[in-house]
Amino acid sequence: MAVSLFHPLPWALGVLVLALCACENAKLPVDAGIGPQPTLPPPAKSLIPTVDIAPARGWPEGTAPVSAPGTQVQAFAQGLDHPRWLLVLPNADVLVAETNAPPKPENKGLRAWVMKQVMKRAGAGVPSANRITLLRDTDGDGTADHRSVFLEGLNSPFGMALVGQDLYVANADAVLRFPYAPGQTRITAPGTLLAPLPGGPLNHHWTKSLIASPDGGKLYAGVGSNSNVAENGLEQEEGRAAIWEIDRATGNARVYASGLRNPVGLAWEPRTATLWTSVNERDEIGSDLVPDYMTSVRDGGFYGWPYSYYGGHVDERVQPQRPDLVQRAIVPDYALGAHTASLGLAWSGGARLPAPFTEGMFVGQHGSWNRRPPSGYKVIFVPFRDGKPAGRPVDVLTGFLDAEGNALGRPVGLAVDGRGALLVADDVGNVIWRVSPAPGTKASR
Repeated sequence: MAVSLFHPLPWALGVLVLALCACENAKLPVDAGIGPQPTLPPPAKSLIPTVDIAPARGWPEGTAPVSAPGTQVQAFAQGLDHPRWLLVLPNADVLVAETNAPPKPENKGLRAWVMKQVMKRAGAGVPSANRITLLRDTDGDGTADHRSVFLEGLNSPFGMALVGQDLYVANADAVLRFPYAPGQTRITAPGTLLAPLPGGPLNHHWTKSLIASPDGGKLYAGVGSNSNVAENGLEQEEGRAAIWEIDRATGNARVYASGLRNPVGLAWEPRTATLWTSVNERDEIGSDLVPDYMTSVRDGGFYGWPYSYYGGHVDERVQPQRPDLVQRAIVPDYALGAHTASLGLAWSGGARLPAPFTEGMFVGQHGSWNRRPPSGYKVIFVPFRDGKPAGRPVDVLTGFLDAEGNALGRPVGLAVDGRGALLVADDVGNVIWRVSPAPGTKASR
C-alpha cells in the first residue's frame, strides 16, 4: 500500500534523517578552500549526507545586509517574486528574471523527499513566476520607481543578453530571441527559437545562464549537470555540465567547454578577452569538499566532472572511471570555498565603488546546504591583476544570516548598473539590493 507523504511515518523518518545528517562537521575553515591552491582533504564518507540549511525567513522591516566600509546599501526594488538574475540595458533599465525550477517528475524515494523538504526550507519551493520584470529609476535616487512586466509566459527564464535590438532569453530548455526597442517597457511579440538547450523532465540544474561575446557574434550558455555525480546515468548527461557556444546568426551550437558540474555565472575579463565562469562543484563527500570555483574557460577544455575534481582528484563514486579524461582535466584558477554555492559573477568594469573594488570579479554566494557550519551567504570581491586573480577575497555584502542561523536573504545574480553601483538579486528576501559609494567616499572612477 502506498504511504502518503503526509503520513506520520515518512514525516518522522524525515525528521530523523535531518537530525542525523547534520552530524558531520567541517574540519577546516572556509578560507582553507579559497584561492589558487585550496586545501583538499580526503573525502568524508557517510551513509547520509550532511544537511544544514539556513531556514528562509526574509528581511524584517527596516533591515538590510551589511555593506563594506566606504559603501552603502539600499533596496533598489522590493516585493519581487524569487528574483534570480539581472541584466542592465544600455539606457540603465534593469531586467530581473523572477523565476524558479520548472515542475519535475515526482520521485518517491526517501532521499528525494528529504531534499524536497530542504529546498522548501531554503525558500526554493515556490512555483516559478516565469516572467521578466523591468525596473527603472527615473529620478536617480537609487530606487526603482517604475516597474512593469516586460516578458511573461516563459519557461523558468534565467540568462538574458542584448545584442543590438535583439534580446535573448535562456529558458530552462532553449534560447529565444525577442525584438527590443530602446526604452520600451513591455514586449508582446512572440519569441523565436534560436537554439534548444538540454532540458527534459528531470532538468536537475535547470538554470541556463547567458552572455554575448564582445563582438556580439556568439552567445555562451551555461548548462548544469542532471545530477550530483552522474548517479542518474551518463545518458542523462548528454550535452550537460558544459558551456555551449551558439552562433547568433544561424543558431548552430556546440559544446565550448565541458566537465563543469554547474557553470552559472559568466563574465568577460577585458584585459585578455577571456570568458570566466563560476561553478558549483559536487556534494556529499564532506563539509570540506569540494570547493566551488571560478575559472577562465578554454575552448575545448575539460574540467573533470564527474570523474574527478580539481584536476586529477578522482571521485571513486563514479564508475566506470575515465582515466583518459582525468589525465587532461584542467585545474580551476581560483577556489571559492566548499559548498558556498557561488552563482553570480560580474566583472567590476564600470563600477564606481571605492578601492579595493576597482579591478576584479564580484561573486554572489547563495549559501550552503551540505556544510556544517554554513558557508557562503554573502557577496565577495576577488581582486585581479593582469587578467588573473591576485589576492584574497574581500567581503562586499554580508549579514544574510541572523544570529539564530536563519537566512534573511540569499544573494544570486549580480550586475553593475548604469551609474556604477552593484546590483544584487536576493531570491529569499525578494529584493534587489544596490551597493554604492558611501557619502563622502571617493569613487574609483
